[in-house]
Amino acid sequence: MDERFKKRIFMFYAAGIVNVFLGLYVFFEGGKFLPQETVNWLVLFFSAFAAVDFYFPHAMKKKRESDQAKLKTQRTADQK
Repeated sequence: MDERFKKRIFMFYAAGIVNVFLGLYVFFEGGKFLPQETVNWLVLFFSAFAAVDFYFPHAMKKKRESDQAKLKTQRTADQK
């Protein structure tokens, strides 16, 4: 796998972890200095972005594998 691709996947996972920790921090500590409705929205926001950050690498890997398979079949068809 290409190093740039691995780095991009790693960055998505790292961003997801950061979003999870920020969401947990707001969930546990946000009520002390923010209204409850704001806490709820922020937790939802961070959770949604964490979910996206963990889903994107899976989707990117799946698309890359699909593209590689198509490229391989094209090359074999062109060689015949």
